[in-house]
Order: sequence, then C-alpha cells, then structure tokens
Amino acid sequence: MNDFLNRAKDFADQHDEQVDKGLDRAGEEADKRTGGKYDEHIDKGVDFAQQRTGEGDTQQ
Repeated sequence: MNDFLNRAKDFADQHDEQVDKGLDRAGEEADKRTGGKYDEHIDKGVDFAQQRTGEGDTQQ
C-alpha cells in the first residue's frame, strides 16, 4: 500500500496542472450537485487540496 501512495504522490508532483484541473472540475460538480449551497466551503477545500498536490496551485 505504501508503494501505491508513493507512486500516486510522484504522479501528482509530475502532473500538477492536470491534478489542479481535476480538483477544479470536482469542485464545480460538487457546487452543481449542492445547488451552490456550500460554494464557499467547496472552494476553500479545492484551494487547500491544490496547495497540497505537486508544486502547489497552478490555476490562477
């Protein structure tokens, strides 16, 4: 299991822009499914996750 996590981290480090785009899409879908009710919380979570993956948030 540890090997899998290391490979996933390496992938995220190497493909930060794609990971950030995926997180943005997931946030947009969550906003859509909740009718925007938790928009602030979702945006905060997406930003936090983007900062923790790869080299940080590449989406400006």
